[in-house]
Amino acid sequence: MLSILTPAFNEADNLEALHTQMVTTMTTLGEEWEWLIVDDHSRDATFSVIERIAARDPHVRGIRLARNSGSHVAIACGLHHVRGDAAVMMAADLQDPPAMLGAMRDRWREGATVVWATRRESPGSRSHGLFARFYYWIMRNVVGMRDMPARGADFFLIDRIVIEGLRRFRERNVSVLALVTWLGFRQVQIEYDKQPRAAGKSGWTLQKKIKLVLDSVIGFSDAPIRMCSYLGVVLFLLGVLVGIYAMVAPASTTPWLVAVMVVLSGVNLMALGLVGEYVWRGLDEARARPAYLIEALAGIHEPASFDQEFGGREAIQARQPASTRY
Repeated sequence: MLSILTPAFNEADNLEALHTQMVTTMTTLGEEWEWLIVDDHSRDATFSVIERIAARDPHVRGIRLARNSGSHVAIACGLHHVRGDAAVMMAADLQDPPAMLGAMRDRWREGATVVWATRRESPGSRSHGLFARFYYWIMRNVVGMRDMPARGADFFLIDRIVIEGLRRFRERNVSVLALVTWLGFRQVQIEYDKQPRAAGKSGWTLQKKIKLVLDSVIGFSDAPIRMCSYLGVVLFLLGVLVGIYAMVAPASTTPWLVAVMVVLSGVNLMALGLVGEYVWRGLDEARARPAYLIEALAGIHEPASFDQEFGGREAIQARQPASTRY
């Protein structure tokens, strides 16, 4: 079975069209398949659309998270509940064409455990393209993940052995893309042209982009801490030179010296904030709060996985509306 996993946030206008394309593609491929959609607590009718599709197509299942937790948490949730021998992560906005599933499946059958669909073209805004290049440059050259696709890849297939590996990780603040790269195994790449968004507005805000960079770098590298140490040595030497200069310079240089001290104080605070990011993430992991909670289900789900996660069939049924009980 091939599982297609789709995180969705305010994607009510795209899911029906994506379902139509997916049915056509999977019918042509002749594969057994399922489509698991994880609604990241959308504000629109996304989950209602999921319920409607699941009611008429047994291939489709849906999970609605109790709070908006971010696409990477939604992907992690989905990976705990997919049933296929391989899983494909596919966006809900029709930018990732289902027609690529056949090529990805073929590379998987040839022995690859991770198949990245890398972008030849990105139809997003100029700022989005610059951010993507910046992010992947950092991951390859600062964090050291040389195997991560240089032009980016958030459309990928992973084998069941990789899925089971990912299930062993309980990190809350992590990039799934970086984690898949870090796991290793046999990884290959194929190219495709990313399509324009079909409808709606992307929820990929600047704040979420910055958090992704921090999570990715802090979660997989101590380079920022080492850079702070090196910067501290440089600033110490610079401070000695500024002190010597202040003793021999005329009084008219005082405003210049004040400006230098303000800049150095700002650098110090930025380094302190960076260390704080590491400390905060350590605290967040130590509290061991669940990364996500499930509010509702759509379609036919296997009780076993939810029994283990929520403490028994009776417990979850008591929390679910009758229409979403499995």
